[in-house]
Amino acid sequence: MVPTQSEKKIFQKSKIADNQQDSVSSFIESYKRRFLVHRRDNSPTAIKYIKGLLSCEKGQANMERMEEEVPESEYRAYQHFISNSKWCHEALIRDISVDTATLLGQEKKGNGQYTGYLIDESAHLKKGNESVGVAKQYAGVAGKVENCQVGVYASMVNGTCATLVNARLYLPKCWTDDAARCDKAKIPKDKRAYRTKPQLALEMIDQDVSNGVTFDWIGGDGLYGHNSELTKGLEERGHFYVLDVHKDERVFLRKPGVSLPAKKPGRGRTPVRLRASGDSTRLDEYAGSLKKGDWKKEKIRKTAKGWLKLEVHTEEIWVWDGAEPNARKRTLVITKTMEKRPKIKYSFSNGDIDRFTPKEYAGFQTQRYWIERTFDDAKNELGMSDYQIRKWAAWHHHMSLVMLASLFLLKEKTANGAEYPLMSMRDARILVIVMMFGTTEQYRIKIKQMQERHRKRKADIDRYYRYERLYRSSS
Repeated sequence: MVPTQSEKKIFQKSKIADNQQDSVSSFIESYKRRFLVHRRDNSPTAIKYIKGLLSCEKGQANMERMEEEVPESEYRAYQHFISNSKWCHEALIRDISVDTATLLGQEKKGNGQYTGYLIDESAHLKKGNESVGVAKQYAGVAGKVENCQVGVYASMVNGTCATLVNARLYLPKCWTDDAARCDKAKIPKDKRAYRTKPQLALEMIDQDVSNGVTFDWIGGDGLYGHNSELTKGLEERGHFYVLDVHKDERVFLRKPGVSLPAKKPGRGRTPVRLRASGDSTRLDEYAGSLKKGDWKKEKIRKTAKGWLKLEVHTEEIWVWDGAEPNARKRTLVITKTMEKRPKIKYSFSNGDIDRFTPKEYAGFQTQRYWIERTFDDAKNELGMSDYQIRKWAAWHHHMSLVMLASLFLLKEKTANGAEYPLMSMRDARILVIVMMFGTTEQYRIKIKQMQERHRKRKADIDRYYRYERLYRSSS
């Protein structure tokens, strides 16, 4: 028996015709050259590793469990492939970012959305001190300082389609200052200089742009929006950005003059530090001074719980880093949720205030949500944090394969979006697992279970929008 024609539809566009064809193997075939080392073809191990990432549940996607889950696989082969093999993760990541940009560019034609390039860091909790880059540092996943590794990642998003496309491992100074430790972890010589997270982010952007990756805007949280080296670098490169900033950031509402103060009469020192004329104000103080008419209510985008509605304020402001001879003009974007205790977010953009509407600027700001979703999908569905490895190459090999698996699921999701618009990355993953390892009957059961889940979710979504319409008509 094989699946019926209607059952095959879900994978029709990814060319899965029957149970004899392996979708993962077919997908990785196009990346086969990236796993060649001299005359050795490592793609069969890559296929098994990605099948392991797909088939193991969160917390169990390590090589021991992969050996149990994936037929004809072996722990030692995995370990050599990840830790010691010389295949080039940089070339694979380059292909992933280019292919993702192409895929999202095709999606953009249909939905009129802008393609965003989002940057953020994510921590992976670890024990011991041997794993490359591990140290006591802030881990957002725990909300406190923990023993962990931190990676800086890039994700591309268009509409509701998002996936990771690049990664850099952050090395704290306790690593870059310790040559013996770097030698033991086999960190390349040219990677041992200390780089801040914003510097790593700019490296990724430069690399992807040089490889032909295109996007419409760049987003990130306050760590990146606050960093003048990054924002000036993006502006000098001609990249449009909307980056979050902290509430205590100081701005000028009018362009300040910047000059050296005149020397006071007498024997005092000659001033050497520039000063700005005029008064600056904190962002939270500025937001608190706004009147009701200064905010504009906007429906930003549809969500599973109705429209995302925000109050939006945009203003032309100037920022000065205390060193440059002139202040820089920025567009300030403030959004506020419509609650009794509203959540307020602040962003700076290097775009002119009339380049986009307040609604569009707010849309850019809120799209940063999707990099968090890509982290959730990668950690919950693809074992992003479940590795047990120590060396530099091993970390990057694992992350590049997680990104490749994520792109595979995104392609399955987008290929079937017309028929199954509520398909999640987990839905796609479950169905792929059954196609790889299950029976025809198990496949039919999973299809029916997914359809039932989607029916209930659709009913919940419709109820939110129906309530909104009733509330609007009665008010």
